[in-house]
Amino acid sequence: MNTHVLALQLMAAQGILGAFDTIYHHELTEALPQQPGARKELAIHAVRASIYSVLFIGLACFAWHGWWAVTLLAVFGVEIVLTLWDFVTEDRTRLLPATERITHTVLAMNGGAFIALLALNTPQWFSLPTALVWQTHGWLSAFLALCGIGVGLSGVRDALASRSLAGIAREDGASVFDLPPAHVLVTGATGFVGGHVVQALLRGGHTVTVLTRHVKQAAWRFDGKVRCIAHLDELAPAERIDVVINLAGARILGWRWSAQRKAALRASRIALTQRLVAWMARAQHKPKLLLNASAIGYYGIQPQGDARQLDEAAAPQDIFMSQLCQEWEAAARQAAQYGVQVACLRFGLVLGRQGALPMMLMPIRLGLGGPLGGGRQALSWIHVDDIVRGMAHLWRQGSEGADVAGGWNFTAPDIVSQGEFSRIAAGVARRPGGMPTPGWPVRLLLGEQADLLLEGQAVAPRRLQASGFAFRYPAMREALASVM
Repeated sequence: MNTHVLALQLMAAQGILGAFDTIYHHELTEALPQQPGARKELAIHAVRASIYSVLFIGLACFAWHGWWAVTLLAVFGVEIVLTLWDFVTEDRTRLLPATERITHTVLAMNGGAFIALLALNTPQWFSLPTALVWQTHGWLSAFLALCGIGVGLSGVRDALASRSLAGIAREDGASVFDLPPAHVLVTGATGFVGGHVVQALLRGGHTVTVLTRHVKQAAWRFDGKVRCIAHLDELAPAERIDVVINLAGARILGWRWSAQRKAALRASRIALTQRLVAWMARAQHKPKLLLNASAIGYYGIQPQGDARQLDEAAAPQDIFMSQLCQEWEAAARQAAQYGVQVACLRFGLVLGRQGALPMMLMPIRLGLGGPLGGGRQALSWIHVDDIVRGMAHLWRQGSEGADVAGGWNFTAPDIVSQGEFSRIAAGVARRPGGMPTPGWPVRLLLGEQADLLLEGQAVAPRRLQASGFAFRYPAMREALASVM
């Protein structure tokens, strides 16, 4: 077999492996575009992706003669340096799962093989007049060109994500837990909301202990300013924790809700909360307050066209998303028997430069975003800064003797439809409105999980407003403008 054709076949394998690594690891399991510590890694990925895009398309369709052969070698050299830099950056910023390490090893071996094979052609190509000569190889060229387009789009995605993460430092950082200094235990600290909460606690002069499976990653994330523990047993029985903020939970959007995934979602929320309550039972000094995350999924789904606004007294439903929140809140309320006030915070869609919003905005930024599944479903949301401020508000209210136990809707008063969200976002981004997206492909892909996107709830923050809380971002347009 021609060594050049063999090299192209190995490149095709590289494309398949790279697509798996990007989709499964970077997007789904690790969610790199949402991790502030991954900004540099994403920037490196964007540059590497642009190089691979040129290589895939260029080698699929052309022979690189003369000085173009030298250019090709130089490009390979740059790619090798970027790969090594990527390895070092990954090692310093996160703990790679075993499957990702294996995939990266195979990619490196395969990449070295096709680069070596292509380098064998360099003397022959260099001896020819300098030109890019049209040369295709049937289906192999077509597949490589497709890989080039795909990896190019992936590079754009990573570049936009890196730019967005760079803006997190500029995101409104005025929020602070301006309360008497306390010792706070936080779970889910490395997540989107958790990261904002920990930074606000540190700005307020509080002592923070983080419960996390990734101790090294959390220590890096917060520059060593927080204590990181992997198990609650690391807390001495006599240790005083004043407030617990429980934000842990696996991402709800992702793989279809199979029985196995439902069990994983329950374990990440309910089982962890049960362990927290068990620790409170044996602690000599009980926390005064537990701020426990929940979601407006508690209310199930609301029929489109139903104009009612759901307050904290609205009934839940007998569907998985509602059951999950009910069980989560029930587990948290067990702490009340130990004298702990338990506030369950039912989050709407959280707007910020991380979380679900960047993915929702991507088609809009490209001028393709439009109503999803008809666009009439209600969209209840809240700015991440108002989540932090709302938590501080409840803490302050509780410390002043108010009863903060029970459910609290953490949603902004400006409830919009999904179609209105698309139009407002397109206006803020100065993009044209895109074509509507039918709901059936989403439901076919996600199954029951599609209800999160295609159905809605008009959830009103009755208790927050009645308690005197003032939203910094009560309207959708201003909230989006602050994060876009």
